[in-house]
Amino acid sequence: MTRAEAKERNRRALLDAAFHVVSRDGHRAALAEITERAGLTTGAVYSLFGSKNGLVVALVTDRLEPHYEEIERAVPVGADLLEAVDALARHQRRDCDAPGARGAVALQITLLDMALRDPELGERFAASVRAHEERLIALLFGRAHRGGTVGPERARRLAVALRALFVGLGQGVALGLAEDADEEHWAEAARALADGTHD
Repeated sequence: MTRAEAKERNRRALLDAAFHVVSRDGHRAALAEITERAGLTTGAVYSLFGSKNGLVVALVTDRLEPHYEEIERAVPVGADLLEAVDALARHQRRDCDAPGARGAVALQITLLDMALRDPELGERFAASVRAHEERLIALLFGRAHRGGTVGPERARRLAVALRALFVGLGQGVALGLAEDADEEHWAEAARALADGTHD
């Protein structure tokens, strides 16, 4: 195994261990338990991530990256704004029924709790989410709508609003508060939001 391969193996082991421990323990997650579960030392965390907070931020990125890759594949390239938002909403709703969906919501709530308790972590967490949100903005920007195209500021505002809508609906589905919120419900809400967003 090369040095780079060993580094990636250790990185993956720590991220997987952190996912398990942080999901269960939240802000009480012990770095010692994470490293023990990964079969590594705390030195590996500092070497690879800089700190426990660095590991948690990397965990967020590790979970968001494939999520946004799937979104980009789910939304047709040539679709207008409402078609794109419809496809996005339906994809997000199907995610709620995927294996591990409830665990993802639990982790989301746990990470929010951690970020609120630790301002430095909160800032880093927000920066990571914003960086990934740029991908959603890029996905919406330039799409045809009402005889024009979606500009950068409109795409930014819509991305923020859609993220909030999907997080809220997703938590509602996981908690049993939105049992009737099927794909059409999500798509209708997202299209209405997109159609009512003006410059």
